[in-house]
Amino acid sequence: MAGISAADVMKLRKMSGQGMMDCKAALAETQGNIEEAMTLLRKKGLATLAKRAGRETSEGKVVSSVSPDGKSVSMSTLCCETDFVAKNDDFVATTELLKDYMAKCDADEGIDNLLGVEVDGKKFSDIITECVSKSGEKTEIGDYARFTLDGDGVIGSYIHFNGKIGTMVEIETSNADVANNEAMQQLATDIAMHIAAVNPAGLDESSIDPETIAKEKEIAAEQVKDKPAQIIDKIVEGKMRKFFADNCLIDQGFVKDEKISVGQVVIDTAKKCGGQAKIKRFVRLAIG
Repeated sequence: MAGISAADVMKLRKMSGQGMMDCKAALAETQGNIEEAMTLLRKKGLATLAKRAGRETSEGKVVSSVSPDGKSVSMSTLCCETDFVAKNDDFVATTELLKDYMAKCDADEGIDNLLGVEVDGKKFSDIITECVSKSGEKTEIGDYARFTLDGDGVIGSYIHFNGKIGTMVEIETSNADVANNEAMQQLATDIAMHIAAVNPAGLDESSIDPETIAKEKEIAAEQVKDKPAQIIDKIVEGKMRKFFADNCLIDQGFVKDEKISVGQVVIDTAKKCGGQAKIKRFVRLAIG
């Protein structure tokens, strides 16, 4: 390590966040050139990514970013291999940086769009590479979505206490007064919590995959095949109503009062606020 000053090692360590020995080794290999040493450390991270490409990333954290006016909410999952890494300082710092990158991302979806965002001349893909070089674990963006209001409405968001489930829901309202009413704002958050807990398959019947519906009908018909032919269709119809009530958000019993559907709660709350409202869309991101 002759010729490598302690000051240069400390400078590289501060720039890269890498351990002292890794910084010394990189400087020695590059004859003390700090920029080349940084490149070498990044390559180390890329090599680790390639080596661990097939590993599962079932740990991590859901991250959200809300615009100052509250009209745009972004949510993403940063995933890694182990809970140990998900809790370490470098990974946590990376999740904080992710908020800045989401705030700069113009796209409503697409992991590559988020990875390509630049902040201070550095893409988020570079940030991930640096994180990998420190942890030695595969780290990646699992999901990314952004909701932006294009009219009157409210976006509710929620991240579960374990940090591994996050939801967003957009509610359209008939006017700004309904959207800004405290009761409607609270309901949006409550429905986001409902989505986290109940995990609906779709917003309504039309949003359920037709293949899934066909399969459910097939299963229902098989279950009652020995019943009299004249009542089979009615029984299957009843089973499908139950299926939609269990799986469609607007038909599900509201988690805070299962006697009333989520859709009806929205209608009733909007009426009390002096207008109308309906759920436009939702998303649920989960790690593991």
